[in-house]
Amino acid sequence: MLNSVSGEISEKRFDILRVDTGGIEWEFLVCARSMDAFGRVGERTRVFAWLLHTEKDMRLFGFPNEAERAAFLQLLKVDGIGPKAALKILTGIPHAELAAALEAEDLARLERVPGLGHKTSQKLVLALKGKLVSATDGAAAPKAHEHGDIVRALVEMGFERKAAAAAVKDAAAELKGSSADSGEPVGQALEQELFRRALVALSA
Repeated sequence: MLNSVSGEISEKRFDILRVDTGGIEWEFLVCARSMDAFGRVGERTRVFAWLLHTEKDMRLFGFPNEAERAAFLQLLKVDGIGPKAALKILTGIPHAELAAALEAEDLARLERVPGLGHKTSQKLVLALKGKLVSATDGAAAPKAHEHGDIVRALVEMGFERKAAAAAVKDAAAELKGSSADSGEPVGQALEQELFRRALVALSA
């Protein structure tokens, strides 16, 4: 399976990225919002890939990191949302902010995304609440004391490291403070809850 392509950026358009791997030039359809994350023309880059292959079409979709690709793949699971529609959604809202809006059931924020009406926004919440957070967090193995992998995952989603670390620290303090009443989550459940709370706080 094709996971990623590394090479030199040969051309960039609004939503088209071309990468030369030494005699082969690959063309990717990418999220316009994420184009700058790949680098400049002439620079080396790594593109995480997803291949659409049907009887009528074959096209590569590209992403600057695994977190954005995971969000894209989750969107494809929603009835009525195809690859181009999923890319359009991610162009209208960063994947980290999308995950936070789904967690908070913030329909008003979702409806501001071009192409997302009230019914589709409701469908997204019902189908994906908790899924984008889990898909992104699952790529990193947790560290018990420093929560370093949670911070790193947030940085890969586009947040500034210092802000991400502070958000995780605050989330850990909140969980510790509430543990006397409801019991503090442990293990993977704790890491996922820390990630969820930090993500919501950073996207507020």
